[in-house]
Amino acid sequence: MNKPLRVIISGGGTGGHIFPAISIAQELKKTVPSVDILFVGAEERMEMEKVPAAGFSIEGLPVRGFERKKIWKNIDVLLRLRKSMGKARKIIRQFRPDVVVGVGGYASGPVVRVAGKYGIPVLIQEQNSYAGITNRLLAAKASVICVAYEGMEKYFPAEKLVLTGNPVREEIVNSRVKVSEALSFFGVPDNMKVILVLGGSLGAGSINRAILYHLDELGDKPVFLIWQTGRNYYKEISGEMKGHKNPNVLVRDFIKRMDMAYAAATLIISRAGAGTISELAVVGKPVILVPSPNVAEDHQTKNAVALAGQDAAEMISDYEAEYSLMGYALDLLDDPVRMTHLSENLKKLARPAASKDIVQKIIELTKTGNE
Repeated sequence: MNKPLRVIISGGGTGGHIFPAISIAQELKKTVPSVDILFVGAEERMEMEKVPAAGFSIEGLPVRGFERKKIWKNIDVLLRLRKSMGKARKIIRQFRPDVVVGVGGYASGPVVRVAGKYGIPVLIQEQNSYAGITNRLLAAKASVICVAYEGMEKYFPAEKLVLTGNPVREEIVNSRVKVSEALSFFGVPDNMKVILVLGGSLGAGSINRAILYHLDELGDKPVFLIWQTGRNYYKEISGEMKGHKNPNVLVRDFIKRMDMAYAAATLIISRAGAGTISELAVVGKPVILVPSPNVAEDHQTKNAVALAGQDAAEMISDYEAEYSLMGYALDLLDDPVRMTHLSENLKKLARPAASKDIVQKIIELTKTGNE
């Protein structure tokens, strides 16, 4: 290839879109060191912080999602979409990408649509077992659609599908962290089991309440809690924890060293975002999934049902969690046979080479586009 490969990666909004996108970019850089990568995200969303922190450039669009309840607000949404289409055209004309990768999220729509109109090869990466409406609408523009679950031909043209799995952060796939090192990192006393509680980067109110209201159930059990509350709940939870004397609870708003957290965990409580599930499969620790009901098309519930149906995870509804999650988790900790069974089944679903497989498809599209 005479000129450096140029790739735009568009999308974001949540960690479930952003971290797989960064994983793809990192693998691209490793495979083609001279590659020029530009991210396009939504202004004021978390990708505008996380992508530069990972060492990549990003442009922001003023795009927003449609309001399902406050319909009148969609006038502003439509104006933003029009501006975003114009800015997407300008970005693509100036950057001149060889391939555009759409990972889902608000910003993915305008960029992929413009790329399709200009005849630029497009790869879509769909993380969920239930395809989001944005990616379904964009499927006609795509040359390749990389998916993480079987049976996705009910949403997309079968001839475009490639089963790759979801990209997982390199530090998780290649983690060499020892359990003893991880326990020391978090200050976990000897001979204690660890419950790792994850509610996403912003936090999950139902999971946080389930833990906060039932901390007394820990009693004097040899159980240590590593609790990621999320940014939106950290201040409130920290204030509430001042009245609790249990020293075996570590509260954090965000855990940067997830490789350490996963290594320390005996049992994991988590939302059921597709990216998180892919990480959990690579980690292979037993997990209780509490899917969020407040996401588009209720896709987290569909993700969790898919895993529970393969006996690879336990699942508790968001409503039930507040009343029974803590007891459920403590009972599971006392059932090593069940824990081992869940762990073994979850590991079977892992696809640690997902990023490499997606990058290979990107390179193939580049060759096709240059023929």
